[in-house]
Amino acid sequence: MLARVQSYLLQGIDALLCEVEIDHDETAIDARPVVVGLPDAAVKESVERVRSAMANSGYASPLGRIVINLAPAHLRKEGPVYDLPIAVGLLGVQGVLPPVTRDGEGLDPRTLLFAGELALDGRVRPVAGVIALASLAAKRGARGIVVPADNAAEAAVVEGIEVYGVRTMAEVVGLLTGALEPNPVPRANVSTMLREAPAPIDFAEVRGQEAVKRAIVVAAAGGHNLLMLGPPGTGKTMMAKALPGVLPPLSPDEAVEVTRIYSAAGQLQPGQGLITSRPVRSPHHTASTPAIVGGGIVPRPGEISLAHHGVLFLDELPEFPRDVLEALRQPLEDHVVTIARSHAAVRFPASFMLVAAMNPTPKGDMPPGEIGRRAMDKYMERLSGPLLDRIDIHVEAPGVPWKQLSQAPVGTSTAQMRAQVGGARGRQAARQGIKPNARLSGKELDALAGLSDDAMALLGRAMGELSLSARAYDKIRRVARTIADIAGEASIGPEHVAEAVGYRLLDRKV
Repeated sequence: MLARVQSYLLQGIDALLCEVEIDHDETAIDARPVVVGLPDAAVKESVERVRSAMANSGYASPLGRIVINLAPAHLRKEGPVYDLPIAVGLLGVQGVLPPVTRDGEGLDPRTLLFAGELALDGRVRPVAGVIALASLAAKRGARGIVVPADNAAEAAVVEGIEVYGVRTMAEVVGLLTGALEPNPVPRANVSTMLREAPAPIDFAEVRGQEAVKRAIVVAAAGGHNLLMLGPPGTGKTMMAKALPGVLPPLSPDEAVEVTRIYSAAGQLQPGQGLITSRPVRSPHHTASTPAIVGGGIVPRPGEISLAHHGVLFLDELPEFPRDVLEALRQPLEDHVVTIARSHAAVRFPASFMLVAAMNPTPKGDMPPGEIGRRAMDKYMERLSGPLLDRIDIHVEAPGVPWKQLSQAPVGTSTAQMRAQVGGARGRQAARQGIKPNARLSGKELDALAGLSDDAMALLGRAMGELSLSARAYDKIRRVARTIADIAGEASIGPEHVAEAVGYRLLDRKV
């Protein structure tokens, strides 16, 4: 007998259809089941998990020769996701599950996609990428999916399919035979689930650093990359941790896209249905290039993709390995990262806001005079010019005087900064849609960021005196456009350009 069960395989954050075929020849000599179709070790081991789960759930394993084929055979299959579909197929070839529903009893397995890991006692454990499976099922017009109960919430955000969350193998049999009433998980309302990120630190608690707060407002308003430069203890890390409270909430489409990435990476908590606030990732400076950018035999998303539509915070930026920092250059420009392997090339989204912090020297302080200048120049050599070019805003975070430290905090609060950011984002949305100013192309800048004659003259002088690159020219125009949006101005004036040029701190130190 032959049984076919539909499942999926992950390629990046997208799901491709995988057909699990079970061929059973009961007349052949009993042998160990064979799994073909480019399986990894976890898939090959699924046979033993399935047999134990079936036995402990009260179902015998079929005798005879069994061949399990995972199609398409040229794509690598990995993980325990195929345990449940294999079990359904083995029950089907024995006649425990009918190949077609009778008189409307039970769910028709031909209209469903299955995924799940089996415990030895028959429990169904969660797997990665179920929201991608739900999207695949919706595109193919399937009735629904049968997945672990812990994954049901994430699948329920996808429209157009029924999601059946199961906790045991016996529940699956009950659904397919009609012994249990099929009750799909209620559809999730994405819009009502979204919220602003909590602010663990209010910017009002940060003493001094009003210039840095202003730079953070500009960066958050336009989605610009930001570098804070200053000695230890000036509040750089504290302000980076407070940044999420300033950012606008995710849109429904952004939330679903971020959730797809976290689901594919296996980083959703059991029962978690949606990533509801912008992600903030803070990898340690000892992280490897694959950990930051993504990689693996079967490519997995890295920190830059996990920070999609959010913030990637790199503390002590020069301490990161040079190859890691150089690998960021292409994603910062293209907002996607491509991981190429011999069998496939996978693209992961990586549209993130880079926020970095660094000390002026390896010792942390800045000695006075020429000695300090040479020490800083040598430390800055760890950062390439093309990388610094891709950071829109460079701002200095100087030491805070004792007088300000000893007084009660009276600076700008998170709520005030959030209001400024929200107003600027609203003006951008009315003018150019969902694309923030930091993502505007040169052609779009020409159309949407026109400079007055005085502003253009000022920018021309800055380009010549500071020897700025063509990329820095566009960065200044984007930042100036954001500054004008914060001020509620339709056109860009010289005061906006002057502030934007002031944020090219490291260009002015060259």
